[in-house]
Amino acid sequence: MKKLSAFLLAMLLTFFMSVSVLAEVSVEDESYYTRFQGEGRSLNVHNWGEYISDGSDGSMDVIAEFEALTGIKVNYTTFSTNEEVYARLRNGGASYDILIPSDYMVARMIREGMLEKLNFDNIPNFKNISESFLNPIFDPTNEYSVPYTWGTVGVIYNKTMVDEEDTGSWDLLWNQKYMGDILMFANPRDDFGIALKRLGYPMNPENEQQLREATELLKDQKMLVQAYVMDEIFDKMIGGEAAIAPYYAGDAITMMADNEDLGYFVPEEGTNRFVDAIVIPKGSKEKECAEMFINFLLEAEVGAANAEYIGYSSPNDASLALLPEDVRNNPIAYPSDEVIAKTEFWIDLPAEMNLAVDAAWTELLSTDVQYSKWLMPGMMAAALLTSIGINVTRAWRRRREREDLNSEVPKRL
Repeated sequence: MKKLSAFLLAMLLTFFMSVSVLAEVSVEDESYYTRFQGEGRSLNVHNWGEYISDGSDGSMDVIAEFEALTGIKVNYTTFSTNEEVYARLRNGGASYDILIPSDYMVARMIREGMLEKLNFDNIPNFKNISESFLNPIFDPTNEYSVPYTWGTVGVIYNKTMVDEEDTGSWDLLWNQKYMGDILMFANPRDDFGIALKRLGYPMNPENEQQLREATELLKDQKMLVQAYVMDEIFDKMIGGEAAIAPYYAGDAITMMADNEDLGYFVPEEGTNRFVDAIVIPKGSKEKECAEMFINFLLEAEVGAANAEYIGYSSPNDASLALLPEDVRNNPIAYPSDEVIAKTEFWIDLPAEMNLAVDAAWTELLSTDVQYSKWLMPGMMAAALLTSIGINVTRAWRRRREREDLNSEVPKRL
């Protein structure tokens, strides 16, 4: 499925011609990408972990291809949550030229003046983006962002550890039968959204009372939770260290490919549909090079390589046309209209609600009650000791009763 043959061809060309060009990507306008060759420019790209085709398993190495084509050095780093990248950008502790946050965080960054407006003259491949992703709710004027991927949130579970009749609902994450085998997101929007949906509310809290109820629900669940995770989920679910976890559909596809015991479902109550988008932070020193990088990601072959490698859904029509039929028809990556009808987008919450969510998240994490691997053995030992105590007490009472009865019987003369 990956372009191994093209990769091998590139290696041979490198050997015989002694040049560094990988020669794998067919771009529409090569001259567009070569105008900064030899200038020693560099880009700081900050993206989610496991979120770009990196050359492993014969896939396209997107970063290496861009560097070879343009001569621009890419300094690539990763983050785990939207809140993490927001804090880094807000605190000014790092300088980035490209970020790929999620929809609601893009909206917040726009509102707080943290992003540059894009010059779409430098992004001609924007024409490849599907019309359904234009002017999205998080960037209604389409001035600040370009969609990178999209997907839904569902539940991934180990079919050898979970009874099938227990699946289908968010209730599975509160099922005491699976204490210690449940993972949860290590970010507030996803966890509170799940709890709100289970309560019958919208995933975006409308008031603090709804948020309070969701917080209490997550507190009740905490004893069942083995860990709050992001990228750590791969090792835990693939390795059978946990049985259940809510996570993103694209990553579920990747994990299921590595462990055939894993299954996936979208809860019947509904779920989140998200878009991760490419943006340029305010003050980028390489804005034009950053727009060139965005354009490269929108090349048909590059977009297809990314979508196939990371498993997430592509908003790029030109890339979709290049994907294998089994990928395009995968109901996890491209769910039915019935599933889509039950999804909600995250929105940028009012400032006071964002503060309330942050406070509720801190409260949840600081709650003392949590799962321990010694909890069940401890509870069993306590139950055993209690049972022994009860039996000893009963035996002592019966003995005393017999002694009292014997003392009341008249002695024979």
